Amino acid sequence: MAELNWEEIFRSITNNHDFTTMRQTLNERYRNGEVYPPEEQVYTAFELTPFNGIKAVVLGQDPYHGKGQSHGLAFSVNKGVKIPPSLRNIYKELESDLGIVRTTGNLSDWAREGVLLLNTVLTVDAGDANSHRGLGWEQFTDDVIRTISDELEHVVFILWGKPAQQKIKLIDTDKHKIITSVHPSPLSSYRGFFGSKPFSQTNDYLESVGRGAIDWSEQNE
Repeated sequence: MAELNWEEIFRSITNNHDFTTMRQTLNERYRNGEVYPPEEQVYTAFELTPFNGIKAVVLGQDPYHGKGQSHGLAFSVNKGVKIPPSLRNIYKELESDLGIVRTTGNLSDWAREGVLLLNTVLTVDAGDANSHRGLGWEQFTDDVIRTISDELEHVVFILWGKPAQQKIKLIDTDKHKIITSVHPSPLSSYRGFFGSKPFSQTNDYLESVGRGAIDWSEQNE
């Protein structure tokens, strides 16, 4: 397995004019408005999940845009924040699949287990969903996905919904496992998300290649 770290990877994929321009735009938005997550939490997913420790990637779209929700992990919210509908459905499927019950919406323990909880866009204006789409994050996160695919082996990519599944073209499906279903949103969850068993599928694959199962249960921190 490659001995790379995020610092080296970021150095190679952010060394371009487009990323510099995006950072300048973001700095202005953080200075002049309300942007989520807080600036110091934009890269939480990478801080909690070392590159060589990635066992699974769960791909989201953009951060929650409500006050106090987003903290840099896809689908996750800060402790004490009401669990959003999509995450509530993820928890329902987890309980149905593995009998695990979770009570808080904070997924930091999953991140520490090797689950990279990656949004394709890492920031958002308060109260304005998808407002940072097209700023340049998509190129950055595409490069992250491509690097994971190229440099690692036997990673499970969990892709819920069509936007996430468009990223399959970045992944070498010969050496990684892809799990897909509709999105866990209340609008689509009954059309194939419930009953899809992504958690047991992930662990079955990881154990079959000798990587060890993920503990999806709630860890007291």
